[in-house]
Amino acid sequence: MEIVDEFPHAVREDACLEIPMSDGTRLAARVWRPEDSDAHPVPAVLEFIPYRQRDLTAVRDSIHHPYFAGHGFAGVRVDLRGSGDSEGVLTDEYLEQELRDAEEVLAWIAAQPWCDGRTGMMGISWGGFNALQVAARRPPSLRAIVTASSTDDRYADDVHYMGGCLLTDNLSWASTMFAYTSCPPDPDVVGERWRNMWHERLRGSGLWLHEWLRHQHRDAYWRHGSVCEDFSAIRCPVLAVSGWADGYSNSVFRLLAALDVPRKGLVGPWSHKYPHLGQPGPAVGFLQELVRWWGRWLRDEDNGVMDEPMLRIWMQESVPPSTAYAKRPGRWVGEPSWPSPQVHAVAHPLGDHRILAPGRERPADLPERLAVQSPLSVGQFAGKWCSYNAPPDLPYDQREEDGGSLVFDGEVLAERMEILGSPVVDLEFAVDRPVAMVAARLSDVDPDGRATRISYGLLNLTHRDGHDRPAALVPGERYRVRVVLNAMAQAVPPGHRLRLSLSTSYWPLAWPPPEPVRLTVFPAGSALELPLRPDPGDAELPVPPLGEPAGARPRTTTQVQPGRHRWAVTRDLVGYESALEVVKDLGVVRFDDIDLEVTRRADERYGWVGDDVDSACGETTWSMGFARGDWKVETVTRTVLSSTATEFRLYAQLDAYEGTERVHAQSWRLTVPRDHV
Repeated sequence: MEIVDEFPHAVREDACLEIPMSDGTRLAARVWRPEDSDAHPVPAVLEFIPYRQRDLTAVRDSIHHPYFAGHGFAGVRVDLRGSGDSEGVLTDEYLEQELRDAEEVLAWIAAQPWCDGRTGMMGISWGGFNALQVAARRPPSLRAIVTASSTDDRYADDVHYMGGCLLTDNLSWASTMFAYTSCPPDPDVVGERWRNMWHERLRGSGLWLHEWLRHQHRDAYWRHGSVCEDFSAIRCPVLAVSGWADGYSNSVFRLLAALDVPRKGLVGPWSHKYPHLGQPGPAVGFLQELVRWWGRWLRDEDNGVMDEPMLRIWMQESVPPSTAYAKRPGRWVGEPSWPSPQVHAVAHPLGDHRILAPGRERPADLPERLAVQSPLSVGQFAGKWCSYNAPPDLPYDQREEDGGSLVFDGEVLAERMEILGSPVVDLEFAVDRPVAMVAARLSDVDPDGRATRISYGLLNLTHRDGHDRPAALVPGERYRVRVVLNAMAQAVPPGHRLRLSLSTSYWPLAWPPPEPVRLTVFPAGSALELPLRPDPGDAELPVPPLGEPAGARPRTTTQVQPGRHRWAVTRDLVGYESALEVVKDLGVVRFDDIDLEVTRRADERYGWVGDDVDSACGETTWSMGFARGDWKVETVTRTVLSSTATEFRLYAQLDAYEGTERVHAQSWRLTVPRDHV
């Protein structure tokens, strides 16, 4: 990334600000703005998240907010209530209190003498979520938003559930927030009251996983904050961004299709990162694009940003399977609108373990039914639901997964095929248990037989009539469903073939059904629908270059102790015990400007024994430490989730230390009935 030190505007930084809320709570803020903004007010851009602007996001914040300020905007970074140095307690995601706070923060910003009254919101992940949610509330100053790696649907397409199946990322994400909400404010900012604020958080933040497990289908809890409930509520321009290795690429396409405001979409090869920091590469000049976006909507500049393609996507080329890539080969392509008039759904009938050519009659000797009962080991090479690119967490070679799946192979391609959008599996099926799921994987198989997963989808089959009304299956009865796979942009070259793989479990990416299930597929009533983008030739829509990544000089840090990453699958062929073990240890990092040392380490373990679904267990442990001089605090959290056929069992503990003394200890032992999961 190019480091920019000279900007059109000199930049001043206002650190350790407090923004008063109407109930008396004060939120911690940092503002970067042009030095002359007191005399010449500017528009402002808010990022409102719980990840500690003084330390944990300090490096990232220092790259992009001063960049905005240098180009004539104020960059405002605020910690949510109960996080960082803000007062209060944070008890869940996207609460009504959070959204009201956001509206008050925007009003406070708009009223400052350095702001001209126009604001924007931006964020990745949590900040992308609340940017959409706040936009739907239409605060008067808010003129445009940028939402990256977020979703419009908190139930069907978020970290908690996928297709009605419980994701283990629900556990790991809950554990992350369990650790983050237990962290103290900085005494150098809040003074002697830091200890009281810390203990208020330790006592009050609660165990979020318990709440998420209590809502196993789409209900009012998930509808809150899901802007898909009323897209028309959003009246300001929206730039939606994600990456193919991210868990949140689908919402970009839904937002472009459903909103009726000025909108743009950008999807690159990246994991869960901003595009100027994107991995896998290529990273792009995203901050330059944001300056153009904010210039158009916050300063009324006629800069042509809306004359460019509505959707820009990275069309990925075929690659061998790997758990990490430095760069994904491909090219940028543009679509003038979405849905695109040049992308057409083409149905490929399923045959006897074959994907047939479109329009081809099925052979007379086609088997009436094909069946599979997958071992629990299918899914151990699935990677994470959402790639964070550290440690390597992308899916590996799918051939071993395919051994426990029902597989349909396509013909070897004679010509290049480009797929853009969401493949769909039309499935006629029966099962032998009342609760069942199906995992559908689409892979690119090279001439050597290596299989690279290019998309997948999950469906809890009890949700066949909707995520808000699950109903038990009748064993042996035939049903029809459409399994929607994740959106994708993938070129498959001549000599390769496509493979569709169906399995009855996908552990540990998703929690297994309460009993082993035998799935029977009726190929005569089933098909694979592919959204194909033909080669437009000379009519290819020009895509303006995005440029090289650039940003302001990042805050300096020193790696005091190195970190360690591990991603290991283990099997014991005596006791048939297996496990996926993940270590994400960031070591000890000193934030040089505030002389603060921060320690972060997460350990995850997902274990099982043979095909015993009752043995599935996920366990996560986090340790977070902060130290400066004689001041040293640490929190350790542990969360364990297991299940029986009828309930989920949750155990958690929280310990907090000041120096060597344990000053807080709390544990939870809870059960939640399984509700068609």
